[in-house]
Amino acid sequence: MTSSLTPITMQSALTKLIGSEHLSREEARSVMDIIMSGEATPVQIAGVVTALRMKGETKDEITGFAQAMRAHSSHVQTEQEGLLDTCGTGGSGIHKFNISTSSAIIAAAAGIRVAKHGNRAMSGKAGSADVLEALGVQITLTPEQAEECLKQVGICFMFAQLYHPSLRHASVPRKELGIRTIFNMLGPLTNPAGADRQLIGLYDAKKTDTVASVLGELGVKRAMVVSSNDGLDEISISAATRVSELLNGEVRTYEITPEELGLTRYPISEVLGGDPAANASIIRGIFSGEQRGAYRDIVLANAGACIYVGGAAASLTDGVKIAADMIDSGLAEQKLLGLIQTTGELTHVFG
Repeated sequence: MTSSLTPITMQSALTKLIGSEHLSREEARSVMDIIMSGEATPVQIAGVVTALRMKGETKDEITGFAQAMRAHSSHVQTEQEGLLDTCGTGGSGIHKFNISTSSAIIAAAAGIRVAKHGNRAMSGKAGSADVLEALGVQITLTPEQAEECLKQVGICFMFAQLYHPSLRHASVPRKELGIRTIFNMLGPLTNPAGADRQLIGLYDAKKTDTVASVLGELGVKRAMVVSSNDGLDEISISAATRVSELLNGEVRTYEITPEELGLTRYPISEVLGGDPAANASIIRGIFSGEQRGAYRDIVLANAGACIYVGGAAASLTDGVKIAADMIDSGLAEQKLLGLIQTTGELTHVFG
């Protein structure tokens, strides 16, 4: 046993975990501090995160890891109130197009300030960084450039690799393990701008309420953590979706269906994507109005949730209607073009 007076080590943490004992929040934070500081070996990191996964991560363990990762991150200095992020965990194993990225742009068109956190693909073919790059957005903004972009356009993108350099210490074990671990959950929990509104798609439906509770512990005011019955880390239009909603410090879990949102049900095969160029083409088609059907509807479902969580709609169905208006009016397309232009100008001026 590790007493409260004895600092935890990677070895003592591993001993507790393989004995099915939980780490306290402080212990979890200390373990992540050791990892982020480069003091843990790849074998120790792999052992701890695998043991955590097998035991099942608790709210305190996830919160402690996230707090430590936030402490080691670069930050964008901006007003956090009403700021939205749509970063999800990925890891669904289904190669869909970039739904949360599309939704973030539509939410920004609806007047919600958006600080989108994301990375290159881990499990799919195109992560948010990949598809934004293919759309012409400059993704390697510094914190100062991201802050200015947010001021000018109402949306910025924060490339995770640049804001969490200490994660490099865990990159080898993560890659070699090839399984989902606590690290998959940490991206959405460590927004560099401190967004206090979030829509998080989660690969594991059993953990939606836990992650929603963690968000509350981290100071997030409103959030929806979603995981669909057909395995998407998004709100699905092919099946019901489990939602854990954080509001006023309380977490409420329920299910929603496409029909309840006023949308048509489609086979999941109709929302699959491809490489970054193919996904960029799908997004352009949705925003121009040429791409309708399943691609449009799944974006409406998720953008509607963003608009609801962001406080610009009284209900999910109202959010879906506003999202449709943002596309049909051309405002979503204008917001994307503004993001492309502004990131180009900022990297030229500041670069």
